Amino acid sequence: MSTRIGIYPGTFDPITLGHADIIRRGSKLVDKLIIGVTTNPSKNPMFSTEERFAMVEREIAEMGIENVEVVGFNALLVKFAQKMGANVLIRGLRAVADFEYEYQMAGMNQQLDDDIETVFLMADVSLQPIASRLVKEIALFGGDIGPFVSKAVCEDVIARVDEKGRLGDY
Repeated sequence: MSTRIGIYPGTFDPITLGHADIIRRGSKLVDKLIIGVTTNPSKNPMFSTEERFAMVEREIAEMGIENVEVVGFNALLVKFAQKMGANVLIRGLRAVADFEYEYQMAGMNQQLDDDIETVFLMADVSLQPIASRLVKEIALFGGDIGPFVSKAVCEDVIARVDEKGRLGDY
């Protein structure tokens, strides 16, 4: 049987407890899981690619998962997967709205390379509402993001918000 190499791609800006849940569970499905930290300028990143990469590496180390590697990329996902020898794409789903977009992406990726399978993992029910975009927004308006990210990531986000300045009247 061939080695199953999976890729879990994302911007991870910042990495949330939902991401960590998918990483933990996804790592059990493959022999090697590559966390692909990518850039998406349209998402208005709070952290640079290098900062996000380091944040994800730190979180993986904290989880103590041996078969996970963090790799940065800025390419078409299928091309990245081919380069890494991956045969599985792992995608996390929170809600029906995620599924529609992810289903379309899976279909396009299958058209580009039908040897690479997409596996969808539902986030743990308690983590389903968490989105990096919302974590950043809550932090920018002075809200508590502790329930959504690790302690270290919470500190990173608060430090960045302190640098850039909070929003709103509070």
